[in-house]
Amino acid sequence: MQRICVDMDEVMADTLAEHLRRYNQTFDEDVTPEDLAGKGIWAVAPMDRQAQLRAFLDAEDFFEVLDVMPNAQPVLKELSTRFEVFIATQAMTVPNSLGPKYRWLQRHFPFIPPTHYVFCGNKSILRADFLIDDLPKNLQRFEGRGLLYTAPHNQMAAGFDRVNHWLDVAEFFAGIPDAPSSPAA
Repeated sequence: MQRICVDMDEVMADTLAEHLRRYNQTFDEDVTPEDLAGKGIWAVAPMDRQAQLRAFLDAEDFFEVLDVMPNAQPVLKELSTRFEVFIATQAMTVPNSLGPKYRWLQRHFPFIPPTHYVFCGNKSILRADFLIDDLPKNLQRFEGRGLLYTAPHNQMAAGFDRVNHWLDVAEFFAGIPDAPSSPAA
């Protein structure tokens, strides 16, 4: 069975919406995803607000309240019948996110077993046939086939197979025949 690794933040979970909500509420701003075309929220926030941006991520409830990306649940449920699906998230960049991310996955994706959660810091360790991720750097280091999940910060990235939403993911994998995993996986 072929293996798919799926990133969590900005692929399964709408991390940006919550980060923007907290930023705009705290600083009485109105930054939108459109304002971030080609860059992250860190690039538009003044230096004196960077510590608060990090504090939002470190808040105990941040990763528990994230919205699920539209259609992620039914598409991943269907894919899990044909592929071995792993969730690969760089949780070690925000170590206190481990518990909240685990609980979020259990609540929203109960059909993916905890044995298929990979909490890591560097995704180059992943051994899979496919990786769906929003960060080009993760796809560059990946040895299988990478799919760049569109997010405001990666709109300028080129040279990747791109999926704009979960229905694109479903369409992409509909064209992949059921086959044994490659020797590299």
